[in-house]
Amino acid sequence: MAREQYQRLTEPMFYLLLTVIEENHGYAMMQDIQMLSHNRVKVGNGTMYNLLDRFMNDGIIELTGVEARKKYYKITSKGLELLKQERRLLKQQIDDSDFLEKWYLNLAVFIRQSIKKCINF
Repeated sequence: MAREQYQRLTEPMFYLLLTVIEENHGYAMMQDIQMLSHNRVKVGNGTMYNLLDRFMNDGIIELTGVEARKKYYKITSKGLELLKQERRLLKQQIDDSDFLEKWYLNLAVFIRQSIKKCINF
């Protein structure tokens, strides 16, 4: 199963898979990754084509066509499941950190109120 080999996706992997939900070609993928990540993630040619080869070999994406020098790729159902799983894991991390943040905030409020009670006692 893809999840076993890809325990967690790197940011370039995650964004690359997002760019091939619809058929896409290499140069457009690089631009889309930068746009989707607000220029935080930049993927060079070498990294991108290594990931494309790896994902194709593992059945996560497929080559859908070749036009002139452009190769077009699209995510497979296996790849889509991998992407959805990574998204669930990322969302869980955010939910966990939100819970912890609220817990600490409530603790701080409780401590402040307790100190005020002690001072006013």
